[in-house]
Amino acid sequence: MALKIPPKLVDLTVRPMLMGLASSWRTEVVHLERWEQASTAGKPRVFMAWHETILPLLWHHRRVGGTIVVSDNRDGQYLADFAKSLGYRSVRGSSSKGAARALIGAVRELEAGFTVAFTPDGPRGPRREMKPGLVAAAQRAEAIIIPVWAEADRAWRLNSWDKFLIPKPFARVAIFYGQPFTVGAGKQALAAGTAAATRAMANLVSEGHGTTTP
Repeated sequence: MALKIPPKLVDLTVRPMLMGLASSWRTEVVHLERWEQASTAGKPRVFMAWHETILPLLWHHRRVGGTIVVSDNRDGQYLADFAKSLGYRSVRGSSSKGAARALIGAVRELEAGFTVAFTPDGPRGPRREMKPGLVAAAQRAEAIIIPVWAEADRAWRLNSWDKFLIPKPFARVAIFYGQPFTVGAGKQALAAGTAAATRAMANLVSEGHGTTTP
């Protein structure tokens, strides 16, 4: 998002506005049975979502809580602060900076029983391009990966690399869950898991596309 505002000022001004905006959204869930399947699988859970959908997904899952992986840059601080206000924990680091630290932290959170959310195209893109850190963390923790996507019938899109999604007041927000899957052991399984993750997100975006905004 490339904002240049002190995090404390954002917390005092932007956060209350976002909270008020989000409370007006009307949310519906598609394929809830897939989420329930993952919830009863007896494994740690990894949420997989594209960076652009962070805002409505954080809001929708605020009662689930868990941990989000966010970058060390200023935008990551904004996100971490907002997520914390909703009850989330955070692990700092990204594919471009602090990748090893983020991976270790995410695995520890998973092994401790927390659901961990990744945006595998963050923090700077390219948009909707899968990076392997999420799959590696799921593999190490023997976690189940849950693809998730969000759409809104009325929304703003920021002029950012990810076209960040902000549903408008009283928008209808649809949350789509993909088919959960796991990753086997070894390098070949890691590569196969990354390819599977790419396909899963493409299928989920295609399923939701056209129901709301492009």
